[in-house]
Amino acid sequence: MVISQIADGIWRQVEAVQDTVSETFFEPVIRLGVTGLARSGKTVFITSLVANLMDRGRMPGLLAAREGRIEAAFLQPQPDDTVPRFDFEGHLAALTASAPHWPDSTRAVSELRLSLRVRPNGMLAGLKGSRTVHLDIVDYPGEWLLDLGLLDVDYDSWSEQVLTRIADRDEAAEYLDLVARTDAQAELSEPVAKTLAQTYAAYLQAARRAGFSDCTPGRFLLPGDLAGSPVLTFAPLPRDGADGRKTLRREMARRFEAYKREVVKPFFREHFARIDRQVVLVDALGAINAGPPAVDDLRAAMTETLGAFRPGRNSFLAGLLGGKRVEKILFAATKADHLHHSQHARLTAIMQALTRDARDRANFAGARTQAMSIASLRATTEDRMVHGGVDLDVVRGTLLETGKQAAFYPGELPENPSEILSAARAGAREWLAEDYAIMRFAPSPLTLRPGYGPPHIRLDHAAEFLFGDRL
Repeated sequence: MVISQIADGIWRQVEAVQDTVSETFFEPVIRLGVTGLARSGKTVFITSLVANLMDRGRMPGLLAAREGRIEAAFLQPQPDDTVPRFDFEGHLAALTASAPHWPDSTRAVSELRLSLRVRPNGMLAGLKGSRTVHLDIVDYPGEWLLDLGLLDVDYDSWSEQVLTRIADRDEAAEYLDLVARTDAQAELSEPVAKTLAQTYAAYLQAARRAGFSDCTPGRFLLPGDLAGSPVLTFAPLPRDGADGRKTLRREMARRFEAYKREVVKPFFREHFARIDRQVVLVDALGAINAGPPAVDDLRAAMTETLGAFRPGRNSFLAGLLGGKRVEKILFAATKADHLHHSQHARLTAIMQALTRDARDRANFAGARTQAMSIASLRATTEDRMVHGGVDLDVVRGTLLETGKQAAFYPGELPENPSEILSAARAGAREWLAEDYAIMRFAPSPLTLRPGYGPPHIRLDHAAEFLFGDRL
């Protein structure tokens, strides 16, 4: 039995190397990870990206498309038989229906393979035939991404960090009150542990709605079939001396380690560690609207999770041996269509400032990073109106809650992004100079011309950065 297990393990490694060699020499594969924190628009990003790669009339920023070298794009079965397929057709139907609506958000890992037949360029273009490049898009919840940071901390450190971070948040008042009334050194009681876990999970939901980003453990927000299991029945508790045997806090620490071992590490091994290009979608406007604490929380979350990307350059030998690293990371502020184009540069500058620490770490490790503002699907049109004798650049769209048409001016973002970052880092509770508003727009009815994908803002430039060099 032991010998057969060893042989099976060796054969699996040989198969992996064979697959990698085949991909390296014959049909290159780009594994693009797509993630983002709550309400950042992952599903719409993937749907619009694929639709616009299949009908490339709106993709002039993708060099291979502009030069006409992408001869065909077609969907194929993804290589991972145990991973659900991303429902591209269903999501596109939702966006292009006569009464369009936003598709359901990401709740688990899914995958889609788009194959591109590409004609080479350069001096030898006439001597070579077209080749096939596979784009494997891996969609996973941003909440799970944040969990990767737990691998480097133990229960004591995690509890201290969390309790310090949430000490002055109104959303955490009920949980903190429960902690104050709980004897962590009492003998384990499952009803007590369950109440603590449920109350902490309720805090995480409220924190996410309030615009905060660092909400771990992520499976507390998206438990799936783990709901109610011991591996999700723990919560942060303050340390007060050594934890006795069979005490509540000692069991919480044991379950925390089980969560990392049984939930987080398998996700890293099976999905995340195989990604070589990554886009992180960020609802920066939502964080700005929520206030300085949410902005600072977003900045810290971006920096803390960067290490999980294993950034750096892939050598030829490392690729053959399966030791992939993330070579390119794009941090994209979504919903740029909620702003007039005159403010897009300011949103990009804020995004660059928010991710500065994260991008510096990645660049130092040898990865290429970029920050930009995009809209995967344009849901508004631009206009100019007079209000109180002042000309305002506004956007018009259909409000999601009421279905009514409205003109919207969210406030003017500062030219200097440090005005946003400084207030956030200083612990300010509110913006001093400006109130930033946000509205939720429904998708506009679409009439797609032959050869044209859905309207967007800079999705083609995002594609060029992420994988244009491989085409």
